[in-house]
Amino acid sequence: MHTGSGDIFLPGTTTAGASSTDRTSLEVDGARVFLVPATGAPAGTVVLLHGAASGTDVGVLSVLARRLPARGVGVARLEMPYRVAGRRAPDRPARLDAVLHAVMDALGRPRPVVLAGRSMGSRVACRCARTTGAAGVVAFGFPLCPPGRPSASAKKDFGRGFGQDPPGRPSASAKKDLEEAARDGGREPRGSRPSRLPELLAAGVPVLVLQGDRDTFGMPGPDPARHIEVHVLAGADHAMRTRRKDGRDEAEVVDEAAAVATEWIIARLASARP
Repeated sequence: MHTGSGDIFLPGTTTAGASSTDRTSLEVDGARVFLVPATGAPAGTVVLLHGAASGTDVGVLSVLARRLPARGVGVARLEMPYRVAGRRAPDRPARLDAVLHAVMDALGRPRPVVLAGRSMGSRVACRCARTTGAAGVVAFGFPLCPPGRPSASAKKDFGRGFGQDPPGRPSASAKKDLEEAARDGGREPRGSRPSRLPELLAAGVPVLVLQGDRDTFGMPGPDPARHIEVHVLAGADHAMRTRRKDGRDEAEVVDEAAAVATEWIIARLASARP
């Protein structure tokens, strides 16, 4: 499966109808993984983990899948079983974590490896970073606390992102975040929405968080002692959407996030190589 050099080699054929970035695919425990080997001298591997309501073939994750192979980084795009089966509601966290571990085993536990997730996927990455042997985590839109009425402890963890939305009727952007929160954390009791900060703090590896300053899930703060960095995406909401009045479009934000993440990933993989 894996040569130990950071490049991925798997048996099988190219998926029918796949794009040029989907060179090889395999199925693991109900999940589907699309792999793009690095070109040139391999520097490592990145596993991409999607959000609750979207896959790895859109947005910033798809941009990374196109850019990283040319920089010597193999890419594995993981689609969780519920999406492969056509379901909207994500599986329980324990199931998602188990699938990631099964995929890592199928890939031969590549070293070095970075986990990069969006929203729900960033939670999975943080929970599994230690046990998968990841060298780092990139978290796009870490869902610190679902929109709504947070618990008292969540308010303390919200940082400067808490309370940004004006009271009253939520904006269209906030409504979409609420829909995603219902998928990502819908099993939590209504009116008691705990912070996910403990998951972020417990990652145990360097973490880069890329968070929009309008993210209704809140803004985690940097924690140098735990090697947690935060890059603020000006004008962006949880899904990296923008408003015309802010003078930025979504493509610009996505490009910024992908560029910052790409350089961080390459530096992290280089420092983790023996």
